[in-house]
Amino acid sequence: MGANTSRPDPEPNVFEADLGSVTVRGRAHRLSAWLVVALRATIGYVFLHTGWAKLTAPEPFDVRSHLVGVSDPSPLVGPTHWLARIEWLHAPVSAAVPWLEFLIGVALLIGLLTRLAALVGGGAMLTSYLGNWGARAGLVDSSFAYLVICLAVAAFGAGRLLGLDALVETAEIEGQAPIERYPVLRYVLG
Repeated sequence: MGANTSRPDPEPNVFEADLGSVTVRGRAHRLSAWLVVALRATIGYVFLHTGWAKLTAPEPFDVRSHLVGVSDPSPLVGPTHWLARIEWLHAPVSAAVPWLEFLIGVALLIGLLTRLAALVGGGAMLTSYLGNWGARAGLVDSSFAYLVICLAVAAFGAGRLLGLDALVETAEIEGQAPIERYPVLRYVLG
C-alpha cells in the first residue's frame, strides 16, 4: 500500500461581512479559487469577443443608435437622448467602445489590472442593463448577470489567481513591491 502523497487541505478562506445588524459568514470550498478563475476567464472572453466583433464588423460601431434606442421606462432615457444630441462626441466614443471592450477582455483573460477592468466592465454592463430596462421581460438579463460576474471578479481579487496581477504585486523594484511604493495599485490590481 502506497503512502498518501496528497497535500493537506489549506486553511479555508473565511468570508465575513457586516451590514447594519446582520453579519454574513461563510467558508469557501477549496476548489473555489478555480471557480473564480473560471468566472474571470468567462467574462474576459465575453468582453474580448464582443469588442472583436465590433472591431471587425463590416459597418463601424455607432454609439448614437444605442443612445437614441433607449426608451421609457429606462431611467437613462433623458441622459442618453441628451448625449445623442452632442454630435462631436459620437465619433470618439464610437471608436473607443470596441477597443475598450476588447482591452477589458484581454486584461481579464491575462489577469492584469483585473479589478480596474472588472469595474469598468461592470459599469458598462450597468449602463446596458439600465438602458434596456423597458426592452426585456423580467428584472434579470445577460447584462445584469455579467454585471454580477464583474463585481465578483473584482471583489475576489481574481487577478491574483493564475493572473499577472500576482506577479506585479510581488515583483520588487528597487527593493520594494510596487503596491508598497504605489498604494493606489491595490485598487486596480487583484
